[in-house]
Amino acid sequence: MKKGRLLVIAVMTLLAFSFMPYHHGWTNYDQNKTLDYVGTVEEFTFENPHATARVKDKKKTWLVILAPTSRMESRGVPSDKITKGSKLRVVGYPHKKIKDEMRAERIFVDNVKYELR
Repeated sequence: MKKGRLLVIAVMTLLAFSFMPYHHGWTNYDQNKTLDYVGTVEEFTFENPHATARVKDKKKTWLVILAPTSRMESRGVPSDKITKGSKLRVVGYPHKKIKDEMRAERIFVDNVKYELR
């Protein structure tokens, strides 16, 4: 009985820690440097754990980490309008270590604001 309980705890701990590298900790983004730009969507992925978009702003292409798909749907984000070549205004924060990654706080699709946080 005691060994079984210990085994269950060990397996649950292992599973919990095995998924940690895939979580985007929000503390990894510099909230003192707000980015606000309109760029061209080069790629859009609508899948969990977070939707993502590659958005070109002038000469730089950002990997934009968006909200989980369930949150985007509940906030009414029209994901079918975020397509290659479309314009997207992004307001968010750059990653502290990964130079071309940012987390979106809000986006504007067809000039309509969607809060993602």
